[in-house]
Amino acid sequence: MTTIGIDALGLATPAFDVDLTELAQARGVAPAKFTIGIGQDVQAVAPSSQDAVTLGAAAALEVLTPANRAAIGLVVLATETGVDASKAGALYIQALLDLPANLRAVELKEACYGGTAGLMLARDYVAAHPQRTALVIASDIARYGLATPGEVTQGAGAIAMLVTAAPRLLALADDSAYRSQSIMDFWRPVYTDTALARGKYSTEQYLKFFADCWADYQAATGRTLADFAGLTFHLPYTKMGLKALRSVLPQAAAADQERLQQRFDLSTQYSRQIGNLYTGSLYLSLVSLLEHDMTLQAGDRIGLFSYGSGAVGEFFSATLVPGFASQLHRADHEALLAARRRLSVAEYERVFTDKVPYAAADYQADPAYFAGPFVLTGVTNQERQYQAR
Repeated sequence: MTTIGIDALGLATPAFDVDLTELAQARGVAPAKFTIGIGQDVQAVAPSSQDAVTLGAAAALEVLTPANRAAIGLVVLATETGVDASKAGALYIQALLDLPANLRAVELKEACYGGTAGLMLARDYVAAHPQRTALVIASDIARYGLATPGEVTQGAGAIAMLVTAAPRLLALADDSAYRSQSIMDFWRPVYTDTALARGKYSTEQYLKFFADCWADYQAATGRTLADFAGLTFHLPYTKMGLKALRSVLPQAAAADQERLQQRFDLSTQYSRQIGNLYTGSLYLSLVSLLEHDMTLQAGDRIGLFSYGSGAVGEFFSATLVPGFASQLHRADHEALLAARRRLSVAEYERVFTDKVPYAAADYQADPAYFAGPFVLTGVTNQERQYQAR
């Protein structure tokens, strides 16, 4: 049987951030509420020149080589902050990356679950076309509004996954347990760029979907927590994943509990510095774990829980393959985060407010915030103008 999985993982995030201790002080909130209660330290800030397309293309750039470009037969952009209600953002990305024309390019949506939907679609595509490669991009900008309860859980960035036969990083298991149900815990009407959320209810549903998926998974596979080197979670904020982990830790022996807790903490390191990536949050957690834990070995099984409000949940696993460490880019990612420019709260608010309007008028992005390999320069005659830098 052909092994299919993730051959490489790319990461992109805007070149600007805001310190959440400073934001808490500006909002009249004790900083510990943000840094401990929510579990976030720094938040990526996306100027209007960055969107799901530019960030997605930047993340993909990290995993593309002259050798693998020609093999790509499918490009999937998973996002809940798409730039058009009809045209797939994947087509813009295809153009920015100068990818060949003989491929399929689509966009997927189901809140934060979209990245996993794209990964599973890619796995099935490669199973049918083992000589081809799929590029899955989970890219989003989480916006809730200034001085709102959700402000601390904003963020921006993208994860790119190259899905292949005989992967060099992670082999995906065919062991998914999933649930879907139409609920209203979080949604974003088409006329606004900020989400509507019932925070307490959404947290309850996240935990319920995790409990149900985990129970279904155990019943189908017979596996227990002892079978996993680590668990990774969708992290709209890091405390959410911790609540899910703590809900099952009593099922494990003390040594297993300690291992899973330590590796969970490592899986949150990038999320604490970037914030909510919506469709990319689970995979940011995965990247963080792989790049911060030097004790992981080939053959270790990683559990992944994906959740998208509305709602769909899925629990599945992947196994590290021999030589996986050569596919990681910790130094590059740490440099990416270290190079960001820290914004004052006042400047962050100005950047947040300057956005592409939901209107037919032309718009010009501020060149002072052009950064990264790709930018949106503006909108002319209702057509978005992208540029490689």
